[in-house]
Amino acid sequence: MNGRRTLLSALRTPAALGYLLLVGALTVWITVDTLFISHADASFAGMWLFFATAPTSLLFLVVPSQFALIGVPVGAVVQAALLGAAYQGVTRTRPVTAD
Repeated sequence: MNGRRTLLSALRTPAALGYLLLVGALTVWITVDTLFISHADASFAGMWLFFATAPTSLLFLVVPSQFALIGVPVGAVVQAALLGAAYQGVTRTRPVTAD
């Protein structure tokens, strides 16, 4: 229970939320590019999601192709949690000791 509370508090930090907003904006951009813009050849816009959620999502590229896309949301949550934990570590107030 304590681990879930720690994860949720890390995901609620401004750094984690900003990162998840960036991943969401990339997802919207890629969806629009795929559905509404015609290309003479293949578009590699979808690779930006793998780059934005790397290195976690890149680990899923070695699994069978039907499971490769699972790496993007897993990578986004893992990276956001790590960013949130780092943000909490940097902004944590430390007690002042009197010399």
